[in-house]
Amino acid sequence: MKISVIGCGYLGAVHAAAMASVGHDVIGVDLDSAKINALSAGRSPIYEPGLPELLTAGIETGRLKFSTDLADARDAHIHFIAVGTPQLQNAGGADLAYVDSAITSLLAHLSDGDVVVGKSTVPVGTAETFREAVEARGARLVWNPEFLREGFAVKDTIEPDRLVYGVADGDTTSVEKLNEVYATAIEAGSPVIVSDFATAELVKVAANAFLATKISFINAMAEIAEVTGADVTKLADAIGHDKRIGRKFLNAGVGFGGGCLPKDIRAFTARAEELGRGESVAFLKEVDAINLRRRERVVELVTEELGGSVFQKKVAVLGLAFKPNSDDVRDSPALDVAVRLNGLGANVVATDPQAMKNARQLHPQLVYGPTDEALADADAVVVVTEWPEYKDLDPAAVHRVVRTPIVVDARNCLDADSWAAAGWEYAGLGRQVKNGREAT
Repeated sequence: MKISVIGCGYLGAVHAAAMASVGHDVIGVDLDSAKINALSAGRSPIYEPGLPELLTAGIETGRLKFSTDLADARDAHIHFIAVGTPQLQNAGGADLAYVDSAITSLLAHLSDGDVVVGKSTVPVGTAETFREAVEARGARLVWNPEFLREGFAVKDTIEPDRLVYGVADGDTTSVEKLNEVYATAIEAGSPVIVSDFATAELVKVAANAFLATKISFINAMAEIAEVTGADVTKLADAIGHDKRIGRKFLNAGVGFGGGCLPKDIRAFTARAEELGRGESVAFLKEVDAINLRRRERVVELVTEELGGSVFQKKVAVLGLAFKPNSDDVRDSPALDVAVRLNGLGANVVATDPQAMKNARQLHPQLVYGPTDEALADADAVVVVTEWPEYKDLDPAAVHRVVRTPIVVDARNCLDADSWAAAGWEYAGLGRQVKNGREAT
């Protein structure tokens, strides 16, 4: 099929490349000429495993092209809207300016029978506001939310765990066309859920709200564990065996970040208040508050371990991206911790396998460097993104290069006993300090 993808950021670039990889002819459109030039040359503007290979293959076969001119989408019959919906400045709601601009600009290029497919995460009720304008052009509107995990976005696009279509009542034609678009995934077993617009819009934010709540729940338990002597990791293991609860997303630590969960729960709360049902999701404000408190707690823990002050102490901050296998520093707890420590006068040296460039653009005041430079003569080591290279560090080898063997495990991803046995003072969130320094 001939497909256009409007917006070639994280979501759009992955979607365009993935659709070309399953045999469709795809044109990706974005106003950012630098981004389009990079994509046209097969260079990914983001770090996402597997994406560069898909871009190269798609361009070489001729199935994948990119342009800054929306008129180049005229030959396509399925148009995916994949622009961002960032948080409004000084407010919790979603900024729909990019969605409005994309759909409004696309109208002039639509033909009878085209399908406009929204993938952007929007507040419930948004699709209905665009429906009349799209249908006036002889086209149909569908809302098809994305469920991508950064670091696994290529797999999640080609092999989705579910496909949701929000369609107008009786619109079987759009369902058939989307089934053709996603034929490879459907044949492989991905279930299709057809709903109204409102349900499809709610699916994404409801899923993110649930995941955020689960993370904040275990972090609230970590706060209790710290004052009672309990171990939150063993607590999570124990309750995670209950199949009704499950172990996933029960990893206590510095909390969630990135471009989805934080802004989505705030936008969900704002929209519920607009609808007069703010009390229904009022708990999400506390979910957000718990999450933000964990960043402050990491800084407090580092300060405690350094005797009450971080001033002029060298602190190695390992990790800047909000999660491993990503260079995304949007609302990153790791970057926030580095900035807070720096603001208290610590000599922070921050490192990350992929995210230093993006972090430097946001916070040029920080000192960045490779891992060995960060660790050399450090007074404390803080692990804030659970990259494999940090989880697999040899505590004995690192002990030889730091000034003081203190490690704060903000992701509870290290083997506490191994680090303590190697002579480290180990501190994790929701866990009791293990002081191996006294035994060496």
